[in-house]
Amino acid sequence: MLRDSIKAAQIAAMKAGDKPRLAAVRLILAKLKDKDIELRTASVTPDDDVLVVDVLQKMAKQRRESIALYEQGGRQELADVESAELAVIEEFLPRQMDEAAVNAAIGAIIAETGAAGMKDMGKVVGALKARHGTEIDMGKASALVKAALSA
Repeated sequence: MLRDSIKAAQIAAMKAGDKPRLAAVRLILAKLKDKDIELRTASVTPDDDVLVVDVLQKMAKQRRESIALYEQGGRQELADVESAELAVIEEFLPRQMDEAAVNAAIGAIIAETGAAGMKDMGKVVGALKARHGTEIDMGKASALVKAALSA
């Protein structure tokens, strides 16, 4: 399980005395704890690995945005800290599909669902997220779906 590997990384970082890595792993575990608390009242809880990947993807997106803002503001030292955290977060994320594989998956789903135009975009994006949600950046994928449906 992904959560177990994150906890093992925390222990390894403690033993190695790697403070920056330990801080990043603790941030991940804190976000997971927050999500667990949030889901206590939910009627349906997702699979644990799906939950962990979702939290990690959100954290990675936040770090990328922060890095861009810090670099625009001329705060390279803060961008470097965020980059180090992003590297640790990305270690636990599943390998992302390349653009050609994403386009192939989109083409297959469009063929299966018989999507004909922009009115079917939600159906295609939903199926794509259900099948490949952990392997695809859905922000980029929705733009690719839009392009494929409008062509």
